[in-house]
Amino acid sequence: MSPPLVFTLENGLPLNTPLRQAICADSGVIEYRRFPDGESYLRILTAITGRHCILLANLCRPDDKFLPLLYLAQGLHFQGAASVGLVAPYLSYMRQDKAFLPGEVVTSRIFAETLSASVDWVVTVDPHLHRIHSLDEIYSIPTRALSGTPALKSWLDRQHHPLLLVGPDEESRQWVAALAEATNAPFIIGRKQRRGDREVRVELPKDSRIACNTAVIVDDVISSGHTVLQTLAALKMAGAPRVICASVHGIFAESADQKILRAGAELLVTSNSIPGKHCAIDLAPVIAPAIEELITPPAGTPQSARGQLP
Repeated sequence: MSPPLVFTLENGLPLNTPLRQAICADSGVIEYRRFPDGESYLRILTAITGRHCILLANLCRPDDKFLPLLYLAQGLHFQGAASVGLVAPYLSYMRQDKAFLPGEVVTSRIFAETLSASVDWVVTVDPHLHRIHSLDEIYSIPTRALSGTPALKSWLDRQHHPLLLVGPDEESRQWVAALAEATNAPFIIGRKQRRGDREVRVELPKDSRIACNTAVIVDDVISSGHTVLQTLAALKMAGAPRVICASVHGIFAESADQKILRAGAELLVTSNSIPGKHCAIDLAPVIAPAIEELITPPAGTPQSARGQLP
């Protein structure tokens, strides 16, 4: 069988080349532009009949990207792809997973149902799960919610200082504890009090190790950066000699990365899930095995009905 094809709607995705190399895939070629009224024009220039097609997407700030993504997925199905899967290392619309107030729209479920109708599977990394404990609760297609811990471990193993991992709050405990176990590093967990979207207070336990180790604030996602900034301030107050920040997903709304660096972080690193200048952790080794599993179905499995021409 021909190698799979990886398609993207966005140039310069840092995960594109390492992921294609990891799964021995070819690069799919499309023409994508906007009509003067803003509508999307898409043309698939690679022969795809009978080939597995993978959409690699950056779904940070997704609203302008999602509709063209659905069009491309359906277009690949219509032209005879053996399957069409989505690799979205950062999976959007996981926040509004219930109606907290009367009339609120539960966008996470609608997003999942819409995507499930257009692709055959989804692979993501550390989706921000709250009340939903598994993507299978809202997605009707196979999903793989992978952990970024192995990728972060690989990066931490290359650091040459005694490390103390720091989780900002109890929500991060399980995640930080797993990373600490994998790296044989000690860890502490802060206590966060949130008084609004932009007002956060973090308190750290009294611990003598703060003053004699490089403190590494680790989190799954940095968005506004308020929690990290408060944790950083608490570490400085406790006498931390050196603070670095590591996150799987770096959204960095409102220049949060620059605020973190100005506040005293000596280093800020993220994975290559979202394009940015802090990408230093490669997720391709984490994602590749899941893709290979999904595009290698058991013998006798019929081709997706979506792959048939209408």
